[in-house]
Amino acid sequence: MNKSIKDHIIESLDNLVGENLNRFKSKLCEGEDKFPKGSVDKYDSAELVDYMISCYTETHAAQKTIQILEAINQKDTAEKLKEKIQHGPKKNLTSLPNKKAAAPRAGGVVVATGIGAVGRAVGVNVSPATGTGIETGTRAPTRTGDPTETGIETLTGVTTKTSIEPGTGATAEKSIDSWATTWAAKFKGTMTRLLSPKNEDTSQNSVHTTRQDTRETHLKDLLCKLGLENYYPSKISLSTVLEIGKASITDEPIQSLKELPWCFLKRLMMVNVTSSVSELMGDNDNDAEDSNRINPLDIITALFLCSDSFLQQEMMLKMSMCQFAVPLLLPNHDTNQCTLMLWAMRDIVKKFRPHSIDPNGFVEDSIVSTAMPLISFVRLGDCSLSKSQILNKVLSNHQQYHDFFIHFHMECGDVTRRISNGLVEIGWYLPCGKKNLDIFPEPVAVANLRGDLLSFEKHFSILGLISSAVFICFDSIAEKEYTFLSSEINIKAQLFLVANFPKKTDENANSPEDLAAKFKLNPNHILFKNKINDSDFVKKLRLTMKDIIVNSRQKMTVEGMSAVANELGIPVDEDCTECQNAKKSAAEITSKINDVVQYKEVQLPLQGKPWKELAKKEKEECRLRKAGDQPIEAYKTNLQKEKQKLRQEQVRYKISEVMQCFITAISNSNKEERSYFLKWMRMNLDVAARKNLSVLCDEYKEKYCNFSENKKIIVALDQQISNSSLGIEHLMREMGQLYEASCHLPSNDPSHDQFQHLPGLGADLLLDGIPLELVDGDTSNIPVRWVTDVLTELDRKVQNKSRVRVVTVIGVQSTGKSTLLNTMFGVQFAVSSGRCTRGAFMLLIRVKNELKKELDCDFILVIDTEGLKSPALAQLENSYEHDNELATLVVGLSDITIINIAMENSTEMKDILQIVVHAFLRMDKVGKKPKCHFVHQNVGDVSAHDKNMKDRKMLLDQLNEMTEAAARMEKQDIDRKFTDIMEYDLEKNNWYIPCLWHGNPPMAAVNTGYSESVYEFKKSLIGVLKICKDQNPGNITEFLTWMQSLWKAVKYENFIFSFRNSLVAEAYSNVCVAYNEWEWAFQKHMYKWLVNTETRISNTKNQSSNLDEFLNVLKAEASTELTSQEVTTLEKLTKYYERKDEHVNLVERYRATFEMSIKTLRVEIENSLTKKCTAAIDFQKGRMKVRKINLEHKQILEERVLQLLGDCRGRNLLPDELKEEFEKMWQDTVAELNFTGLQKQNIGSNVFNLLRKQLERHGSAVKKVLNETPGFTQVVNTQFYVTDEHFRRALHQKCFSDDLRRHRKEEAYMKSQSVIEQCRQFISDKQGSKTDYHETYTKELLDMIDVKLKEIEKLKTNSQFEVALKLHICGFAAREFQKMHNVFLEVNDPLKQLEKSKPQYCSDFIDLYHEKDQCKQKAEKFTQRCLEPAVRDYIIKTLGIDIADEMLTCTHSQKYSTRTTFQYSLLKQMLNEKDFLKYVHYISDYEKCVKNWIFDCILEQFSKDQNLSEFEVKRLETITKKIQKAIEEEKKKETSRNGSETISVFIENVCSTLNSDIVISTDNLGFQDIKDKANTKEFIGHLEYYVDQMKTSLSAEFSQVCDINKKLNSLPFKPQDELFKRVFGCGKQCPFCKVPCEAGGKNHQEHHASVHRPQGLGTYRYVTNKKLTETICTSDVFSENTFQNSDTEWKPHPYKDYRRFYPDWNIAPDPSIKASDYWKYVLTTFNNVFAKEYNAEPADVPEEWKNITVEQALTSLNEVFNIKT
Repeated sequence: MNKSIKDHIIESLDNLVGENLNRFKSKLCEGEDKFPKGSVDKYDSAELVDYMISCYTETHAAQKTIQILEAINQKDTAEKLKEKIQHGPKKNLTSLPNKKAAAPRAGGVVVATGIGAVGRAVGVNVSPATGTGIETGTRAPTRTGDPTETGIETLTGVTTKTSIEPGTGATAEKSIDSWATTWAAKFKGTMTRLLSPKNEDTSQNSVHTTRQDTRETHLKDLLCKLGLENYYPSKISLSTVLEIGKASITDEPIQSLKELPWCFLKRLMMVNVTSSVSELMGDNDNDAEDSNRINPLDIITALFLCSDSFLQQEMMLKMSMCQFAVPLLLPNHDTNQCTLMLWAMRDIVKKFRPHSIDPNGFVEDSIVSTAMPLISFVRLGDCSLSKSQILNKVLSNHQQYHDFFIHFHMECGDVTRRISNGLVEIGWYLPCGKKNLDIFPEPVAVANLRGDLLSFEKHFSILGLISSAVFICFDSIAEKEYTFLSSEINIKAQLFLVANFPKKTDENANSPEDLAAKFKLNPNHILFKNKINDSDFVKKLRLTMKDIIVNSRQKMTVEGMSAVANELGIPVDEDCTECQNAKKSAAEITSKINDVVQYKEVQLPLQGKPWKELAKKEKEECRLRKAGDQPIEAYKTNLQKEKQKLRQEQVRYKISEVMQCFITAISNSNKEERSYFLKWMRMNLDVAARKNLSVLCDEYKEKYCNFSENKKIIVALDQQISNSSLGIEHLMREMGQLYEASCHLPSNDPSHDQFQHLPGLGADLLLDGIPLELVDGDTSNIPVRWVTDVLTELDRKVQNKSRVRVVTVIGVQSTGKSTLLNTMFGVQFAVSSGRCTRGAFMLLIRVKNELKKELDCDFILVIDTEGLKSPALAQLENSYEHDNELATLVVGLSDITIINIAMENSTEMKDILQIVVHAFLRMDKVGKKPKCHFVHQNVGDVSAHDKNMKDRKMLLDQLNEMTEAAARMEKQDIDRKFTDIMEYDLEKNNWYIPCLWHGNPPMAAVNTGYSESVYEFKKSLIGVLKICKDQNPGNITEFLTWMQSLWKAVKYENFIFSFRNSLVAEAYSNVCVAYNEWEWAFQKHMYKWLVNTETRISNTKNQSSNLDEFLNVLKAEASTELTSQEVTTLEKLTKYYERKDEHVNLVERYRATFEMSIKTLRVEIENSLTKKCTAAIDFQKGRMKVRKINLEHKQILEERVLQLLGDCRGRNLLPDELKEEFEKMWQDTVAELNFTGLQKQNIGSNVFNLLRKQLERHGSAVKKVLNETPGFTQVVNTQFYVTDEHFRRALHQKCFSDDLRRHRKEEAYMKSQSVIEQCRQFISDKQGSKTDYHETYTKELLDMIDVKLKEIEKLKTNSQFEVALKLHICGFAAREFQKMHNVFLEVNDPLKQLEKSKPQYCSDFIDLYHEKDQCKQKAEKFTQRCLEPAVRDYIIKTLGIDIADEMLTCTHSQKYSTRTTFQYSLLKQMLNEKDFLKYVHYISDYEKCVKNWIFDCILEQFSKDQNLSEFEVKRLETITKKIQKAIEEEKKKETSRNGSETISVFIENVCSTLNSDIVISTDNLGFQDIKDKANTKEFIGHLEYYVDQMKTSLSAEFSQVCDINKKLNSLPFKPQDELFKRVFGCGKQCPFCKVPCEAGGKNHQEHHASVHRPQGLGTYRYVTNKKLTETICTSDVFSENTFQNSDTEWKPHPYKDYRRFYPDWNIAPDPSIKASDYWKYVLTTFNNVFAKEYNAEPADVPEEWKNITVEQALTSLNEVFNIKT
């Protein structure tokens, strides 16, 4: 039955959600008809329609409904209502009197045709020849239509349809003529009136005016609601936003919509990801009225419309850092235009690494200049699919979802948009270069059009021309959509259709093939969303986009888009006159930059050599270091003359063309144009810096990795980087020098007044937010006159309202100081690549009037400083002096000093603080006491503040000690504390701030925790400034006076002080002993945890998925245990240093080393535990699979056995007959079972793939070797040889002789054999574990090889050596691991497991048949087969740690207490044995020597008596007691249950009780469920007996003599390895004499030894005669002698400068220390055999050495190692 028009209207209103129905009623009452609101509000949908029809006709009511629906933005509902009326009962629809419909031009009718024209109120001239329409008039978008029909705009505004074949003009002409004839006859009079030209214009203009007025009303209304009406068309400036007011430091909840924009800007300026407007809207839900809810996109659009260009640019930058999409096309409904936001995006610079470039390279460029594919997403008609939400999922890493685009499901995202339809947002995906992390391999831009594309044809046009692909999303293909998609669309981009059919109708019942055929598209270009879930759709969309990115030929920059925009008549934001003039002016300066160094020399000559020399002369004038014998006054006079000459040299330079242009540009009275100019300058110079500095910085980083070899190169690079840096600060510096040079001219000189206006320009720039250089970082000097006059002029310009509070940040380079200030205050100190701060810069931030009284200042002056002790200056002359001067100056200038520390390490600032303390004590005018705040960066733990309480107390104690020491040196009051000279509160002045980025750059957003923490810190700082009542703020003039006085004091001071104490052997040895004890306690505790954990894993019965969860639980447990042990150990260290022992302070400088060693130990143990737990879980998964199969087989067999038992019970069978019946049943059952077990792996392939992956970093030559390697696992059958091809060819050929080359090859061969042997031992140990192969074994093996290769690198081996060695070792490993794997598979073969239990089943069957009591047998078998193996395994796991404990606590444990005492013990034993080969072994292969010696010591210790068996018996007793206790407890429970428990349940309960101690396997126990005669109570009695028997037998076994060597090597925890790690240390040997390092801890910064020896023992020989060198290192490093080796490329190098090649060795240059008699005796005794061994001539041993006796050698040894006898 057809529905009436009334029915359709009611249905439409019923579809409105309650709020929208209220809006419909309100709109109805606002019309000219003035419906009574009180009555209308009471009506439901049906009553309301009846009321409307009673007032109008049914047709007019329909028209009124459609109008109101469109007005309240329910266009979809309106279109559907129109369509239903069209297809409903045919009625004469007359137009409403006040309906302003568009009329056709003369000679035509109103039709919709062409792109997006369906349903528009447009006039079309129809050509009689072709039937095609030419669009004119104003567009009024609608959203319905049928794909096969063209919409005809009737006089009533309702679209009528007629069938027109798309693309056929004749059919269209015929249909249109037929339609026109029919309707012209019916409405002849009305059409005649409307078709007049006058009426046509009036009608169209009325429609345009109405819509334009509506848009303007929407915009004005929204701006009023947001409180922004005063900023449109006038704008909000950036300086206004950056001003510090109450709102910027308070967190009061949002009370009204007018606070929303300012709250958004406040958070955005601090780069807070929660600045997303949708999140802020969530704070304003007090009123649920729709009128008080605003779509977030409307707020963003409004703010951009109300902001000036510079604020827009800053907003874009901050939004980009937060990873929010930014406006590309900004709609302005006031002008009915959109604007391309090119200028606003220019400040966004991104660094990324595409997969198409070198893996070590990267791209860093402005985002507007970076060419990349653009993929656009638009909506056609209604679409229930949220484009934005899908895009967020597409662009988000699977580990971390991020809302790049605001979408419907976000807070207030469902609110109707008022002014943001037509907004095109753009976001970028930029790869990081890691294939496993990157979603797309290359950069791509993604654009998102808000609103229906039919309403925004111009927007769609530009997107179609600039995009590589356009994805059109829709719900249905109706008339308009079909016409649009079928039309000739003028776009260059590939077209993709994204269909989301929520309901299957006639309109959308299309397959991909149908749509592809209809629209002539590739079927792959049509995606259906409704058929798959979001995850699969996102995956599919990603693949499609990836294909577009990879194959796209069109890559567009945002700059390039501006040309397309201009062609389409779309304004570009930077096309304004001021911007273009400024761009031209900046280009005149920066376009001439080719060679930066030459450019600076020519265009900025005054800051070159003359200024640098002037800076040196000024300091020398104060310090007079080079006066020599000259009279001081005469020397000072000469310095004055030299300074004057340098000034005259500066004056001789004429002002350069560049400086003339620069000064002219900044002198511009048009402030906006000047600001544009400075922005263009900064951006252009940054581009130049990126081009020039990126290569230099990369080279610097590369050379710095091998610092000892590249010191000169690094220093030269540093200078080159400095010379190649160019920014606005250099132009400002040149201005300063022009001014200062002119000031030194006589007042009557014509040039004197030429530059007197420059300070005023500098003041203007400072007031505009441009930083002013305070300290020149290149000369470590202040241009005092220039800075003074600039600030004086600034004071004048602000009419002496210049009270300032000074906030300074200092810290080590690259710890985020500039970023901290930028985040805190919204400013822009340089943080881009190659633009790290040098020197110090100051910047002014205005304080709002509302806060001036509270802060008692007008400005906050922020000083950003160069990184102290930075790598860029650490090796330059006077670098420490530079840092100390800078630190002292800025701290002295500050009201608040922020000391920025990375990674919670307070020790890195000690030296700087020492200097600061001295500086303040020696000031003659200390007018204020600055407050000190420590900011610990990269600390994410919420409890970091509490955890570091002790660290803070310790830091304060150290600061106080420094103050006392400095006061004593300065002969001042020694009772002064640190807090006497600097305000510092232990609790309130320490801040812990997490990492800046959340995720992996470049797609990481700024961490919310970082922004929030910085914000809290900012509030605290402002709060501190508020309560500074005891210190009146100084104005600019007073600040200048303080600066001048402070700088003068700095210039007069030499800030090189040393607070380092000498190393006392006894104190150092004591702390090493204590540390080793703590380390062993840490390791022992965690090993016990590991043993317990492996037991738990083996006993778990979880499924595979649950095992993964269990692994995560174990990792968390491990982390907790590790943290606890780490904290405990650190506390022990703290307490040790808190002791009153007078010698503890002597080793204070090693404290940080031991702290870091503890942390490193924790990391190493954690990595090891993770690997072992992961392997254990993986093994358990395999065991569970096998166990599951065995259990299934067992259940089947038990059923068959019981079935057979029932069959046989009625028959009297003999034993042989029973066995025959059992055998038959067994064979039949086994034949039916499935014995598919664990899958056999190709271990060789796995090992080879892991090796290939690890060697990917090498070039094609290595890959070629790998590809050509035949029979990978057969490599082991050949011997490994070292050839000439294994060395760097150029360096190898530089050797002076064949002997040297042969010697190096022999040394490389020996070291490689040592590596091979160690790796074979590692593989053997893994095979002994009797577990399955795990790929972590190969990874550990490769890591082990890499560690050893680092020691061989000094021989200048190349990558071929590495590949050959790894192939050899891995080939052997692969073969052995395959055997290991095969054995594991064989042991766990289900069939063999079943056959193994066959005799037990047969025995049980026969016993059950004869109804024998099985209790005794079961108890015996359970003990033998289950308990005893578990007990043995328990003892083996714990025996190793007992042995190690014994070695470390026995009477001979002293030799293992420290590396020094170990050295003594070893050397003493070798002296007693007088075995030459042991000395050779000790020197040439120290690591193997130490291992063998330790192993021999253990063998000796446990071979003398039976203490090894005592350990085994002790462990046996421990575990036996636990077993007996478990049996006893379960026995009591069984008694309480009246014997109802079966034996199987009893066994299971006992095993469960022992789960945390031992692993009991009951797989071979036979029948699980013992029936018939089985008695649990009897079983328990037998079990108790057999457990006692087991204990007795095992005790007897352990008491027998055993092979200790074999037992030690079979232990999972090898005590010899643990002792080796303890005494071996870092394993480094002196580069000259090969003496091993004795430094304690794992992370010591310097290697040292108690005594060195003749270098001939370390294979050194004289070049001239090949004789072994008899000189000793401690003498040579103080002499004029030279050495040469592979490290020096065989060039002679002074011993004095040995640290150039060996910076981590400390060989004390003390000529009074002679070589020990011990080593003199050794060389004298074995001189000839050492020479023969080293293929050299014997050393020329001094005659007196030959008189040294063994006793004298031993005495010397005792003295050197401080051993008291």
